[in-house]
Amino acid sequence: MKTDCIRKKVKFQDIGKREVIGQFNGGAISSDGGSLLLREVEKRTRIIEKFSECFDDHRDKKRIEHTVNELLCQRIYGLALGYEDLNDHDILRRDPLLAVLSGKEDPTGSMRRCQRDKGKALAGKSTLNRLELSTQEQLGKSYYKKIVSNPEKIDSMFIDVFIESYNKPPDRIVLDIDATDDPLHGNQEGRFFHGYYKCYCYLPLYIFCGHHLLCARLRPSNMDSSKGTVDELERITKHIRQVWPDVKIVIRGDSGFCREEIMFWCENNEVDYIIGLARNNRLNNILKEKLIEAKMLYLKTGRASRVYKDFLYQTLKSWSKSRRVIGKAEYLGKGPNPRFVVTSIDRKEADELYEKHYCARGEMENRIKEQQLYLFADRTSTATIGANQLRLYFSSIAYMLMNALRNLGLKGTEMSRSQCHTIRLKLLKIGAQIKITVRKVWISLSEGYPYADLFKQVYKNLRISFA
Repeated sequence: MKTDCIRKKVKFQDIGKREVIGQFNGGAISSDGGSLLLREVEKRTRIIEKFSECFDDHRDKKRIEHTVNELLCQRIYGLALGYEDLNDHDILRRDPLLAVLSGKEDPTGSMRRCQRDKGKALAGKSTLNRLELSTQEQLGKSYYKKIVSNPEKIDSMFIDVFIESYNKPPDRIVLDIDATDDPLHGNQEGRFFHGYYKCYCYLPLYIFCGHHLLCARLRPSNMDSSKGTVDELERITKHIRQVWPDVKIVIRGDSGFCREEIMFWCENNEVDYIIGLARNNRLNNILKEKLIEAKMLYLKTGRASRVYKDFLYQTLKSWSKSRRVIGKAEYLGKGPNPRFVVTSIDRKEADELYEKHYCARGEMENRIKEQQLYLFADRTSTATIGANQLRLYFSSIAYMLMNALRNLGLKGTEMSRSQCHTIRLKLLKIGAQIKITVRKVWISLSEGYPYADLFKQVYKNLRISFA
């Protein structure tokens, strides 16, 4: 039964002598007409299909109405389109366009078995929620929770997608590592208070290579930000080198990852690193003369100035040996701003290493914000850390899909560097009327859409990529 808010007319401000009346009775109309581009990306990359292969389905095949792939398509396309909550899907399950994206052969839902499900081609919030909450331990105990994810396969799938995005092996790749806070507002498993972030949170670990996401690991926050990094690096580099044995790998991170364990592992596995180094009195004294020089330059020019010092350094206790450290003696309007990095790279000048190589890690922070703010990686509100990890995977796959659209479809356009929310607003949120016949699905996009030429170029780029 339709709700009153859908049945009733909504009267807006008049325009001249005309009344302006609104109703939710337009029929099969969608605000997500551009989402068909995402389906083109999926057909090209098979990201969601590969993700679905990482799940074990123990349901009775005779009773299945929604395959694992269809459920995941519904959830991940929903995130990409801005529908972060499962509650949204109790209405979205009626959307024939989302059903088309999800691969439903009956996008109107007219052939559903139960009368109460007629007209609802997709799964409701309860079915999607059971997908998130199913675990290996519940098999045979729960009537509903029978679709179980395989985290090891999912982790490997991230790397496979990254490798397949290259036409030929690169000579060198840089793996950016970072941790961030994921604030919690309930009593979730693994919930702890973090003194630096001043809130109860998780502390997820991310590893990117450029725009490509290689690892999204949810962790409790009662640990050092670098914990588990070596395990992830070992897993990732081993997988990559099985396919690209000659590729040079560089690790990059902030001072939270300047740990003996990480540097020692890199030095023993032919992996270079450039990592931030926290300031201390010994380092500041070493850089003292350069800071005076930078101050003189600032007073002379009135502009921020920086001078570099290249030296060997070893901590009093934690490091096993001396390592190359680059100190940046910078002087700003607010005063001195010394910074340090430690690196195993000995083939480049200090200023180039710091400015061109280390500072580029800031781009990774943009990728993390993109996933958390616009693809809802922070919606970790279920009770268990395992279910919340799966939600993080969903967000990660949505990011990978959007990133593939950016790399394949937007290449060479004015939006080639746009973030996910801009892509969603300008390319995916298009008014569309859907008409479904026996043989065809007609999508009539809005004639007033202002980016039609860009849309056509993106479509053309995606079709060329199929060749």
